[in-house]
Amino acid sequence: MLSTIYRKTYINLRFLLLALAAFSALASCNKSVSNRTSNLPALNPASEDLTAGTWKPILLSRPDTFAVAAPVATTNALYIADLEEIKAYQKNLSGAQQDQIKYWSAGGVLRWNEIMRNMVTKYNLPPYQNTDSSYPIPSSTNPFAYPYFPFSNPPYAARAYAYVSAAQYDALVACWHYKTLYNRPAPYAVDSTVKALAGKHSLPSYPSEGAVLAGVTAELMQLLFPDEIANIQQLLAQQELSLIASGAAARSDVTAGEALGRQVADLFLVRARADKAGAAVGTPAIWKGFVTIAQANSQIPWLSVESPARPPMLPLFGAVKGFLCDSATIVSLRPGPPPSTSSAEMTADVEAAYNTIKSPTQSQMTIVQFWADGAGTYTPPGHWNTIAAEDFVTQNYSEVRWARNMALLNMAEMDAAISCWDIKYHYFNPRPTQMNPKIKTLTGIPNFPSYVSGHSMFSSAAATILGHILPSRAAAYNSMALEAANSRIYAGIHYAIDCTVGMTVGQNVGNYAVKRAMIDGAE
Repeated sequence: MLSTIYRKTYINLRFLLLALAAFSALASCNKSVSNRTSNLPALNPASEDLTAGTWKPILLSRPDTFAVAAPVATTNALYIADLEEIKAYQKNLSGAQQDQIKYWSAGGVLRWNEIMRNMVTKYNLPPYQNTDSSYPIPSSTNPFAYPYFPFSNPPYAARAYAYVSAAQYDALVACWHYKTLYNRPAPYAVDSTVKALAGKHSLPSYPSEGAVLAGVTAELMQLLFPDEIANIQQLLAQQELSLIASGAAARSDVTAGEALGRQVADLFLVRARADKAGAAVGTPAIWKGFVTIAQANSQIPWLSVESPARPPMLPLFGAVKGFLCDSATIVSLRPGPPPSTSSAEMTADVEAAYNTIKSPTQSQMTIVQFWADGAGTYTPPGHWNTIAAEDFVTQNYSEVRWARNMALLNMAEMDAAISCWDIKYHYFNPRPTQMNPKIKTLTGIPNFPSYVSGHSMFSSAAATILGHILPSRAAAYNSMALEAANSRIYAGIHYAIDCTVGMTVGQNVGNYAVKRAMIDGAE
């Protein structure tokens, strides 16, 4: 069980972070939530990971897939002009610019991940019904009409985190290849009058890793969150100006880095547009088909408990193309069926769910609240991103290792979502509240089938890969995953079997991330 001290500290931190003012680029968000860790020092890697240019990428066939031209010599007039630009900025830095330098110097992967969680939180709101009792569906082809695109439900959020993290990793592998190839020192190492406002490192500065991150992330996020294009571009400009004004990168370092990042992003954009996520919402005929199949198998089908009934959430997400598991593997991950809805075992499971929810303890209610991660939050995958980030900041990782670790986590979370949704709609099992209306839940009732528990799968997959990355924390991650799974039982929205089986399948998905970690060259 998650320790009381950890839970209280975590909850207090969340409230503190909620109170912090967001960057001006995010000020227009109606439900802006800043999850960033405050008062961090500049990134100071224990290792620069200079061999990262040889690590195994995800989509890139090789690190030099996209050419980056050789930089001019540091004695060239063009580079000297770059140095003069830096010194001009440093003479007249405003307080806001100094704050931005401090913010971004803590690490680009960390900061963009926080911004992502903020945007997921903003858009994780199911749309209201139409006057005819139907429900509008967010559309990427018309993102500015209500309901705003996207509806960042857990599967969509897992996919968004995965695409951004995986693209960042590939872009930085390519960046490290060119850094070691060209070996151009940072501006402060060339000219002693340039101040190193973001700390000093031995890592070559061309192309700029911060600009690579800005370019690749902005391209992906503009597809995933089209309503936020202006904000995303403003954040990109802030990060790049901070890189230059801090003395960490010259203008030419930044220009080359952003261009490289955007080229790598294009590979992921092509993949995202063809991964079948756009069809995951299904059609009324498909929704009806699930009911028909369940009834033909003499089972009580899952039904929405909302009035009027809301269409099921992303019933075809199980067919989306994952990063770690192909479609055959997703099918192979399916567990055996849940108890028949007419069986004595199901009757006992429903009774157990009712007995659990009848008189919850204060401890159980606290656990439910902590792990709820429902509408208006960064979702269960975002919760595990927060947990990972808070642990990673203590490890003094390089940017490329940060990216690699977040990519492993989020590819596992996306594939867990795909596997979970495949299982849910394969069995189409009703929730405890449908089987016994006397069950009054401690949290909202998710609008999709019960078996298996999504939170259990997300949590077990995350705990498995994070425990591999940080073995000293493995027991703690497993304890958190178990508590997250139990929270769904305590809340009255799942049977125990949903969570125990979900944890097993989630661990199986997480093991695919572990297998990749063991052969990517970073260990």
